Amino acid sequence: MTTLTHAGDTLTRNALAVLQPGFDGTTAVPDWVRHRIDEGLASVSLFGRNVRTAEQVTALTAQLRAQRDDLLIAIDEESGDVTRLEVRTGSSYPGNHALGAVDDTTLTREVAADLGRRLAACGINFNWAPSADVNANPDNPVIGVRSFGSDPDLVARHTAAYVEGMQSSGVATSAKHFPGHGDTAIDSHHSVPVIDVDRDVLNSRDLAPFRAALAAGTRAVMSAHVLAPALDPDNPGTLSRRILTGLLREEFGYEGLIVTDGMDMQAIAGTYGFERGCVLAIAAGADAICTGGGPSDEGTVLRLRDAFVAAVRSGELPEERLADAADRVRALAGWASMSGAAEHSGGAPDTGIGLIGARRALTVTRGETYAAPVTEAPFVATFSPLPNIAVGDETPWGVTAELERRLPGTESATYSGEGSGSQALAAAGTRRIVAVVRDAHRHAWMADALQTLVAARPDTVVVEMGVPQSAPIGALHIATRGAARVCGEAAAEVIVAG
Repeated sequence: MTTLTHAGDTLTRNALAVLQPGFDGTTAVPDWVRHRIDEGLASVSLFGRNVRTAEQVTALTAQLRAQRDDLLIAIDEESGDVTRLEVRTGSSYPGNHALGAVDDTTLTREVAADLGRRLAACGINFNWAPSADVNANPDNPVIGVRSFGSDPDLVARHTAAYVEGMQSSGVATSAKHFPGHGDTAIDSHHSVPVIDVDRDVLNSRDLAPFRAALAAGTRAVMSAHVLAPALDPDNPGTLSRRILTGLLREEFGYEGLIVTDGMDMQAIAGTYGFERGCVLAIAAGADAICTGGGPSDEGTVLRLRDAFVAAVRSGELPEERLADAADRVRALAGWASMSGAAEHSGGAPDTGIGLIGARRALTVTRGETYAAPVTEAPFVATFSPLPNIAVGDETPWGVTAELERRLPGTESATYSGEGSGSQALAAAGTRRIVAVVRDAHRHAWMADALQTLVAARPDTVVVEMGVPQSAPIGALHIATRGAARVCGEAAAEVIVAG
């Protein structure tokens, strides 16, 4: 009887250990989270809903750490467009595409180390970053500026630099999204994308940055909900034993943690079912289940715990596989607790490296009708596409706030869809127009709006904050390669200085 009770307790603890759930709240850790930690939960995840200020996050993680000192506390903090720690202000660091454009691995390493120190100061020791995806498809709706670029060698060397920089701060990295999400025209938050190229292309292009991440010592790799028929014609990466175990573990020799992308995303939950998908992922070779970006309640954790226990008892999921997965989570938690992250707690100095990087990433093109710098309060017309789920809609972006600070009286409006250019033109009146766009090459209505403005007002300033795929247009065209707060600041400096 004692043996059976102990076995059951171990099984339950292992089932909880592989989960990385989120929770609601900014000031107090819910009682249910405390109870589950006592019962074996080894990780929790923070999202934008948990963040108000750095000081508040530090206090929140201290409560979690008091419950278990080797707890993994994860966050999706890529910097650039995808920020959770600065979700309400915009990131203090440029994102991958800006860093790739500069192509200085020392800068990338320093930015990642600085961000890592800031995370560690807040009590966070596991970051679901960097994106190691090669942005091979210019129409990619979800990667874009989250990628270092479209050249595999460039992406590989900057992925390695990022891993080295961040982990030097005691924060574990998770190179994502294996085996690559760059050559897709579909967002896996909505359905299953397909990368239909042969193995040679995957080897030389998509997989190269992951090999670099492994060589740099990344402590984790995040799987993609992407179907790559050349690797597995039947299962997306997250649910593929061929990809997670055969390729990543056996062929690449990787021994670290494999964490899934969000399992509530429709590519998995909408196709296989939430609980079923999580069981299949662990069976395929994943070690940690990322959840909580959507569902963040106790019931979700209990349902997933019970699904793993039931799968083991039915024989669908080998108990040894679940135990191995749980051990890898605990091993990473042990590394994080001994890595020195705690030494950085209590505050991280602002080195200004983010703004330095954002300035270096700018490409400024002066048109044939280049006009004088903007010295009086302009009208800022922001042409905004629908945000993808990874970026979210909480984080402010653009140049309005920075121009208002420099040129009091600046006015602004946001537009979307057909006829936006005419609407902005009418609203601007006689004021100088600053038009802000994001991936104009992917939105015909946005490109039309720019043409309308420039035709009527040749002195229009254009700021492209996405991937600068379209030809420069306007009296002054500024490509920031990302919409982080510091990218907007760097652009504003140029707008007023000329």
